[in-house]
Amino acid sequence: MKVIILCGGIGTRLKEETEYKPKPMVYVGNKPILWHIMKIYASYGFNEFILALGYKADYIKDFFLNQKAFTSDFTLRTRDHHSEFYLEKRIDIDDFVITFVDTGIDTQPGERILRCQQYIPKNDNYFMVTYGDGVTNLNIYDVMKFHKRQDTIGTITGVHPRSKFGLVKIGDRHLVYGFTEKPVLSDWVNGGYMVFKKEFFQYIKPGEMEHAALRRLAEKQQLSLYQHNGFWMAVDTYKELNDLNKIWNSKTPPWKVWK
Repeated sequence: MKVIILCGGIGTRLKEETEYKPKPMVYVGNKPILWHIMKIYASYGFNEFILALGYKADYIKDFFLNQKAFTSDFTLRTRDHHSEFYLEKRIDIDDFVITFVDTGIDTQPGERILRCQQYIPKNDNYFMVTYGDGVTNLNIYDVMKFHKRQDTIGTITGVHPRSKFGLVKIGDRHLVYGFTEKPVLSDWVNGGYMVFKKEFFQYIKPGEMEHAALRRLAEKQQLSLYQHNGFWMAVDTYKELNDLNKIWNSKTPPWKVWK
């Protein structure tokens, strides 16, 4: 089953990083957050990806095309550029099958998905979609089973967002009795990690955000929500990137579901 990852946005609120690279290529530890997302899927056996590229697409292509050289010992003969790689010394070789699709710089996410349609095999009844900036300890198998049980055209994963502000607690006589520092809220937001039947392409129109197509599904009662109460975090600001790196550098980053 193919996994479409939306990688084309500019990421203006993370300009400290995205002035030079696309947002999915900001580093968490020593690898791009895009790699972390792909490792989550691959750990459940879903290792065939379609990267919907746009802003600074060459940066992403270059990373994967040259990853072998960056991470392996090798011998290079400069006269004819013949290379010999010593891959047997590596124990962490990724097993990804990647289709790179240049979907345009200014294209809206909905149309990016639509432009990937031709790369979904005819005999595949389902495909998955996610954003290139969020990690989670979500069980992908459980989402797939839920989607098939619901038998709707689409399933999105609902997660609890964290407030960007500290909350003030007040009691009688308007007196402040405490503060809650950026709590997790009880509401649900779409955290990505979506599953669709191929009919979803019929609900997407060129030039639109993906939310418009999701609303059309909801109006037809063809959109389900899988409730995930575990870890989820998306990177939208430089502070969130720093926070995610702190979690990664801890002993047990929750989204590291691979060995």
